Amino acid sequence: MTAFFAATVFLGAALLFLVQPMFARMVLPLLGGSPSVWNTAMVFFQAVLLAGYGYVHLSTTRLGVRRQAMVHLALLALPIVLLPITLPRDWSPPVQQSPVFWLLALLAVSVGLPFFVVSTTGPLLQKWFASTRARAASDPYFLYAASNLGSMLGLLSYPFLLEPSLRLADQSRLWAVGYGLLVAFAVVCAFAVWRAPRSSESVLEPTHGPDRAASSLAEVTVYRRVRWVLLALAPSSLMLGVTTHLTSDIAAIPLLWVVPLAIYLLTFTLVFAPRTLIPRNLVLRVLPWTLVPIAVAVVTRVYVVWLLVPLHLLMQLCATLACHGELANDRPSTRHLTEFYLWLAVGGVLGGVFNALIAPRIFTSVTEYPLALVMIALLAPPLRPLESDRKSRTLDVAIPLGLALIIAGVVTTARWRGYTVAFPEMVLLTLGLVIPLFSFARRPLRFGLGLAVLLLGLPILYSDRGRELHAERSFFGVHRVLVDPVHHLRCLVHGTTVHGAQSLDPARRDEPAGYYHRKGPMADVFRSLRARVQGARIAVAGLGAGTLAAYGEPGQDWTFYEIDPVVERIARDPRWFTYLRDARARTRVVLGDARLSLARAADQRYDLLVLDAYSSDAIPIHLVTCEALRLYLDRLAPHGVLAFHISNRYFDLAPVVGRLAADANLACRMRVDAISAADRSWGATSSRYVVMAREPGDLGALATDPRWRSLGADSSVALWTDDFASPLSVLNWGGALPWQPTRGPSVVAGSVSH
Repeated sequence: MTAFFAATVFLGAALLFLVQPMFARMVLPLLGGSPSVWNTAMVFFQAVLLAGYGYVHLSTTRLGVRRQAMVHLALLALPIVLLPITLPRDWSPPVQQSPVFWLLALLAVSVGLPFFVVSTTGPLLQKWFASTRARAASDPYFLYAASNLGSMLGLLSYPFLLEPSLRLADQSRLWAVGYGLLVAFAVVCAFAVWRAPRSSESVLEPTHGPDRAASSLAEVTVYRRVRWVLLALAPSSLMLGVTTHLTSDIAAIPLLWVVPLAIYLLTFTLVFAPRTLIPRNLVLRVLPWTLVPIAVAVVTRVYVVWLLVPLHLLMQLCATLACHGELANDRPSTRHLTEFYLWLAVGGVLGGVFNALIAPRIFTSVTEYPLALVMIALLAPPLRPLESDRKSRTLDVAIPLGLALIIAGVVTTARWRGYTVAFPEMVLLTLGLVIPLFSFARRPLRFGLGLAVLLLGLPILYSDRGRELHAERSFFGVHRVLVDPVHHLRCLVHGTTVHGAQSLDPARRDEPAGYYHRKGPMADVFRSLRARVQGARIAVAGLGAGTLAAYGEPGQDWTFYEIDPVVERIARDPRWFTYLRDARARTRVVLGDARLSLARAADQRYDLLVLDAYSSDAIPIHLVTCEALRLYLDRLAPHGVLAFHISNRYFDLAPVVGRLAADANLACRMRVDAISAADRSWGATSSRYVVMAREPGDLGALATDPRWRSLGADSSVALWTDDFASPLSVLNWGGALPWQPTRGPSVVAGSVSH
């Protein structure tokens, strides 16, 4: 019977974490692939998880386990009428405001009830199991390890197994079958509860060491409950902070959305296992050596992908193990089991709400991540018992305060004298802050406050080097306007990707820079089609800085489709960019997802349609499917041309686009733009473009230009549709493709360099 309970908990957890990426994948086409979709969905799922745990706690407390089991079996039957899970028809996100609350409502309507019911499985079956006659019933917390193992495997199976092999409709039907199996398993478990004697529930665990024995017997006080909440809140906030930082600022690979969550779940499995798998002292010794380097990297904006991605994930593993390990050591008796999980869920929700709903509104950068680092440092337990005398406590506050005063003095003196701190001096000052931190590591308060000083002080020291003119945050990410002093450019940067650049030289202000330079593929397109596009209608999906408007000619009508109002606001502000203001063609910007906006523009026909919509380097999957291509062709004039910008650091989109063109029987050619050092010196960036048309003659000179090679179908890559797409099939696991230009310049220490 123990194995059967474990299997049921495992299945429920796997279903719980299969539905999360599955539904997020359904919603992404409506919201442009932003990492905020995942963070917002996580807040919803955490909130529903809290509601599920609340239901378990209240129902088992007031009804008792036997009557509660009967009620729960009735509850399990309700979601069956809503399966399989699908999106409701006629739901479109708002255009002029943040779609956060729209997305939360969509989640509630589509997946709320099934997720709520499945979310109750873990704590409820542990409570049921504690009332049986099984030998392990006195310590059912090992089932929590089984639950999180199921969660992790369910989560990871989605990108590696389900998404590459099944359509969304098939995934949803498979989930429905799994739910039916869960109901059957739950009936068997309920039968075991009914057969058990009424007085069989244990309230004390067997001892697993003195600390756990003492914690199980200790009174559940307000202080203890608050501590549970904080120890759950910090890893939850850290998980979402790591996710946002990795997918926005280092490597914009949507696959990384699930990795921090998988680590988060793995730590629960490790700390609630019957035996200690990773020594506590090892975790606490390694933690400072990961926290401090990550803190420095975050505030100085240094990006070394191959080094920092593993280091961020190692830091998350150590930090989460430290907090969740404290929760495991402080777990109460089974009498308070459901309350314990309820407070854990409260902490998880608070962390998610802060990161996904509050932080984007009050910060212009991913500030919630550094705050989570400080909280982890303050909450992590010391390696050995600390002196608690007054002198030690005073020094814990005074020493970090002294470091803060030193930084303030250096900055104030330098600015008063008009002296710019040089890079070598900044390195010395940074080391002067970092080295003492390691000596603070044995005292959490001193270490946490010292880390806070580091995170607050370094941005001040590096602010002049960053050359950041403007920063603004939206649902779709953090957008910064930076000056590149090397190439004399003003750049619009999202994450590590430049989405537009303009020369600081007034004589070159009207020259398109970056991927759109006059010797590049887009210049070829406009030269080849010049006679045809005079007085033409041109559409561009993705505004960026509005650079393409520099190719506009009098008499033309240009329409830019842009999903993010912040991007339009920046592109129209003459302090930053003037392409739209100075355009010779008539231009307008339509806010909203490009595909949805084009679908609504049924009366529009364009002579040229350019697809260049990215959230950093994330693939806008819904813009490169069969259904999307049919829409584009419907919006093209009889001899119109499609141009796809497919530059990407992590995905080779050429086979995907080639397969689409072959399926639609279109003429298709591609150019890989290799630029010279001289071109790079004034701001040109290498790129890859694909053009399509109904007939080869519609491509004009591009059809015979040797730089534009024919792009055929690759049978090894499946045809992407709205119901099926496998990004892993075109992912380059080694980083940037060796023959492929990267999508934009790199961003190092806050400045831009190509």
